[in-house]
Amino acid sequence: MSKRQTQKMLRLMAGGEPVELTSPMASVKKLARLAFFAQQFGYEYADVRQGGGQNGSLRMLIVPDPSPQARARAAQNWAQYPNAGDGVSLPPLVPDAFELLKARINFDLTGKSAEKRMGYGALGASVGCVILAYRAGGASSDFVMAGVIWVLLMVVLGVGFVVTRKRNAKFAARLRAAGFAPMTDETGRVRYLPPGGQAPGHGNPFGGGPYGAPGAAPAPYAQPTPGGPYAQPALGPYAPQPPGPYVPQAPAAYGTPQQSPAPTPAPGGPYTQPQPPYP
Repeated sequence: MSKRQTQKMLRLMAGGEPVELTSPMASVKKLARLAFFAQQFGYEYADVRQGGGQNGSLRMLIVPDPSPQARARAAQNWAQYPNAGDGVSLPPLVPDAFELLKARINFDLTGKSAEKRMGYGALGASVGCVILAYRAGGASSDFVMAGVIWVLLMVVLGVGFVVTRKRNAKFAARLRAAGFAPMTDETGRVRYLPPGGQAPGHGNPFGGGPYGAPGAAPAPYAQPTPGGPYAQPALGPYAPQPPGPYVPQAPAAYGTPQQSPAPTPAPGGPYTQPQPPYP
């Protein structure tokens, strides 16, 4: 992991928006280290995909973590490592957390979706061998040659399928032991998420904001209410007003009809009939 790549990641994280990182050499270890340091400063690993602008590269997405634990951890690490932006003055790497991130990234890359792709590849290879035999002339020798090629391809795909399944079982067991739970997204892809975690983007983490809305910015921190949690609410136009000082009224002259006071709106709402005043 280069110092320049870490500096770029921390600089992009300062904007509070999802950050996409690319590993041209397709190194899971480098991406796991970047994801670990992102977790130390208020971000969380979201997903990883193959491909992109360069062949064989990996694209990893990290998003802001709004949980109180992540905010407290980020505030503590920024206070303890104020020069982390140089890409060198970083918190020490925790081996257990690092291995969990490697397991998550590897499972996301070679999970059940990879097994399905290998099955589709076997089907495509079978059809391709038949077409090859017919294009070669359709003789018996041509079918024999296509059959030999098909057997070799099936052996390679079979070995890869077994190895991939064993790796996935190992990664899944490690994640389950750490409290991660399997989740199937809208595309049928199985992933392991931490307790209370949610897959961003509703099945397409690379297509929108941190929670699926395109270009959505993270919610700002909640501001405390002035006066504390027990502060009195402001009085509205129909709220009962506090009693003022008593002002005695002058007696009305004999024969003059006394003005009745204006009815006070009842607490029941604007459609409640007011009580008649006393005679």
